[in-house]
Amino acid sequence: MNISEQEFIKFSNYIRSNFGISLSNKKVTFLTSRLGSILEKSNFKTFSEYYDHVTSDASGESVIEMINKITTNYTYFYREEKHFDYLRETVLPYIYEKEIKNRDLRIWSAGCSSGEEPYALQMIIKDFFADKPGSWDTKLLATDISTKALIKAQSGIYPLESIEKIPKSWKTKYFQIADPKNVVVKDVIKNEIIFKRFNLMNSFPFKKKFHVIFCRNVMIYFDAKTKIDLINKFYEFTEPGGYLFIGHSESVDRAYSQYKYIQPAIYRKE
Repeated sequence: MNISEQEFIKFSNYIRSNFGISLSNKKVTFLTSRLGSILEKSNFKTFSEYYDHVTSDASGESVIEMINKITTNYTYFYREEKHFDYLRETVLPYIYEKEIKNRDLRIWSAGCSSGEEPYALQMIIKDFFADKPGSWDTKLLATDISTKALIKAQSGIYPLESIEKIPKSWKTKYFQIADPKNVVVKDVIKNEIIFKRFNLMNSFPFKKKFHVIFCRNVMIYFDAKTKIDLINKFYEFTEPGGYLFIGHSESVDRAYSQYKYIQPAIYRKE
């Protein structure tokens, strides 16, 4: 089924306004291929008919289904490995000294996709605090706009080959065999992560600021203004001395942000 120029403009404006995702004219084929199966399944005759259904569905289920279709949740364990090394070697020791009285560590994986990032973060945290005295609150918040991705993340089940690049000690310490082809994250890690559906375009509801925010390979879908607005919201909800990690294909325009550049894709609030 083909989409008219007017229909594409309606969808792209709606998606950008509500979810920050920017669809250029080059993505007409992308949109039609992703949404075509929904139209066929639900017997919508035109994209305009489907658009009216999505925007009038008070339950919000149609919007969720649409976003699940158009967001690409591609990730893997230990993606952009240097970030994890920097967290372990620099960030966590700093936070440990800073928060030793409160014993409260607040990390947010924003755009957590299918869960590989927050699970890896929590494994690093677990290792770091293993020999530290006292009991810390190390629960980690992981959010995504896609319910499909979150369901996958909460299951903690991944193909055996997906953990090839992680530290060898983790493979037995934090995973167990689910079946001949898959492994599952152990509860000692799963129970330390709070998964929630959240749209980054919404107002942030958090009562406390974060020591670390990971938002990697999410803003590649956003236009310049949306990126700036989001980064400034992140800054507002970052603790002084806290860090923002973004994807290596992304950047922070320092003319519009108060974050200090540390190294590629790592920024700090001073």
